[in-house]
Amino acid sequence: MAAKRNLYKKKKKASFVELKDLVAFLQDRRFHITLGLLLIAFSFILALSFISYFYTGEADQSIIESWDSSNTTAQNWLGRFGAVLSYYFIYRWFGIASFLFIPIFLNGGWLLVFRRSIFTGWQSAKIFTFFLFWLSTSFGYLVLVTESESHYSFLCGAIGYGLAQGLYNFMGWAVLLLLLIAFIVFMVYSFDLDTLLNFQQKAQQTAQQIKHKAAVATEEVRNNFNPAEIIMNSLRQTPPRNDKPTQENTTNFQPVVESATIRTKEKADTLQKETLYDNTTNTTSVPPLENNPAFSIEDTTLSEPTAELSYEEEEELSQEPAYVRFGLYDHTLELSSYKYPTPDLLDPPEVSKVRVTKEELEQNKDKIVETLSNFRIGISSIKATIGPTVTLYEIVPQAGVKISRIKTLEDDIALSLSALGIRIIAPIPGRGTIGIEVPNKNREIVSMSSVITHEKFVNSDKALPIVLGKTISNEVFVTDLAKMPHLLMAGATGQGKSVGLNVILTSLLYKKHPSELKFVLVDPKKVELTLFNRIERHFLATLPNSEEPIITDTRKVIHTLNSLCIEMDVRYNLLKEAGCRNIKEYNHKFTHRMLNPQEGHRFLPYIVLIIDELADLMMTAGKEIETPIARLAQLARAIGIHLVVATQRPSVNVITGIIKANFPARLSFKVSSRVDSRTILDSNGAEQLVGQGDMLLSNGSDIIRLQCAFIDTHEVERICEFIGEQRGYDTSYLLPEYEDEGAETKTVDLNNRDSMFEDAARLVVAHQQGSTSLIQRKLSLGYNRAGRIMDQLEAAGVVGPFEGSKARKVLIQDEYALEQLLKSLS
Repeated sequence: MAAKRNLYKKKKKASFVELKDLVAFLQDRRFHITLGLLLIAFSFILALSFISYFYTGEADQSIIESWDSSNTTAQNWLGRFGAVLSYYFIYRWFGIASFLFIPIFLNGGWLLVFRRSIFTGWQSAKIFTFFLFWLSTSFGYLVLVTESESHYSFLCGAIGYGLAQGLYNFMGWAVLLLLLIAFIVFMVYSFDLDTLLNFQQKAQQTAQQIKHKAAVATEEVRNNFNPAEIIMNSLRQTPPRNDKPTQENTTNFQPVVESATIRTKEKADTLQKETLYDNTTNTTSVPPLENNPAFSIEDTTLSEPTAELSYEEEEELSQEPAYVRFGLYDHTLELSSYKYPTPDLLDPPEVSKVRVTKEELEQNKDKIVETLSNFRIGISSIKATIGPTVTLYEIVPQAGVKISRIKTLEDDIALSLSALGIRIIAPIPGRGTIGIEVPNKNREIVSMSSVITHEKFVNSDKALPIVLGKTISNEVFVTDLAKMPHLLMAGATGQGKSVGLNVILTSLLYKKHPSELKFVLVDPKKVELTLFNRIERHFLATLPNSEEPIITDTRKVIHTLNSLCIEMDVRYNLLKEAGCRNIKEYNHKFTHRMLNPQEGHRFLPYIVLIIDELADLMMTAGKEIETPIARLAQLARAIGIHLVVATQRPSVNVITGIIKANFPARLSFKVSSRVDSRTILDSNGAEQLVGQGDMLLSNGSDIIRLQCAFIDTHEVERICEFIGEQRGYDTSYLLPEYEDEGAETKTVDLNNRDSMFEDAARLVVAHQQGSTSLIQRKLSLGYNRAGRIMDQLEAAGVVGPFEGSKARKVLIQDEYALEQLLKSLS
């Protein structure tokens, strides 16, 4: 066993060395230059072969298509190689639009060799890609409608012709209109039209400012500098000229003149640089020095400066935001092929066979009027609004009738109508009427497919849209969880809470991409939310040590809630550094490339915490559950963490004052007593509901009666299978690690180190990241063993102490120091 372990260690070390050598080779400057030169050379080869194709393409085509003719010489300027290149790029692929490949390869090689790009990053890549397909398709359409594919197929290539033919079969002549619209839309979205329209005016203003500064600098130079005076002062220090100068006089005189001339040229160059944008010609007149054969003064007239901007000024004028040069950051890029669930995964809505008949409406109206008249309450008018579960009768009492008298007759009206229970709204806000809600004898089922396909939900632009069902006026009700911002649900057993949670989850799955939303699912009952295991790598967030994506153990619930509090603090720090007030502003800045990912910034998805049964958690944990829930409810709204908490026992020891105060939105299904109704809604009414999804939503002062949509278990299963079968992330969204402060600290015995200790140490030092999850993934270990190894690494001085959501600091900087440490431990 020892020999095998040593052999494994040697292989592991050799693999690290090979990986390190490969990375060093790819980062070598010589490799970059070599590859860049090859790309530049290939771009010139493409250019020559493409140009030659127009003269030799027809003759070479038969040679390329019949590979057996190896003895035949191709007429392309680059021989058979050039003929093959031009044949495939132009004839088989994109036609003359293939010339766009030349600047692409040239720019890539130029960037590798000279470390600067000829064109502007992603903006140019988008332009080249668009015009590659647009030009080939446009020429393909022209070739198609003129029926000249036998002569001019080189204009579009096989791909362009195929695209044009497919579009023409689908749209007819409207293909031309489509191409024109695509061109206009691309130009509008790819270029800053305001910048282009105002460029000339801004350039003129900038040029005037620079010209003014140059004029001031030139005036100062003129006042303080005179080249002629410098030369004359130098001449005064020289001996007088004789008619026949001796060798001595000439020797002493020449250096003085040369130094004066050099100084004059330097000053003149400086003056020329400082007088850019000066349209006048600066001429310095020098008194003539007659009869001096030893030297001649060159013309010191400065040439007229060219009106060119300096490098810094060009940078300032051409400076564009990063998102214009590189495009917006696409947070969906990692799962760009993700497909949203389709409505056909849901059961089709049933055709309603039973509705409230006209006879039933008239009968109920007469009974309401008769009952009120028995108590001497007159009615001026009455009208009915039919809903899926209840019918709302709006009455206008006669003048002088107190509303309180009508409210006290609730039980009497229910008795006369033989109804399960009625609810009186006195008065209806904003209408000036009194509402009496009477349950229908034949209820209508609101299917999930009927509300999920409604235009209100489909066209919703809310941050976290959820469609709960239909109102009593038969309208689809869509609300925004981000604005609630937390939802408290209650209801007796079997009244629809679990279905309501599935409706909320399904609504969000239909509208959000996996990169935009994560769920933390807590299910103490262990059976209600198990269907969502399939979407773990798409939508679920878990602790690093979590073995199951759905949290069922009470101790792990406590750790998860505290981990969410750590995530909340981390996000608030990111918002503070970015100067943002909420997650929407932060993500807008990040997608517009205004935040640097190297400084820890990242795209923040929304996190929705769903707890299916709060009562069980409060009984077993109490304050340990209440405190983090209250903290999250108070602070987490701005950074995109929202809570949906459900319970079947809305008593005051479960829904405490601290929790209740931070949940302004409350949803109640049928409860057993008025006390429970007041606990959850602060008013009566929930005890009068008829069950099976009949619910009251309180968001502030308004209370809305809704019929919850119905989604069956097999529908949820189909949706989760549809999402789970698609490619997901490598792991679920990992929440920050949380260490229980109350846990006892254990002493680590370094003499009893794990067998993978040295491998883990080398791994941590190589990546410079002290993360337990890294050891798990790379060494294929369980979390408990990886955690013990991390404790040993901390005791050995390889990594620092635990720092919450951040990875541990690595204290060893290189492998040599690590090997010395390992030897000392041995």
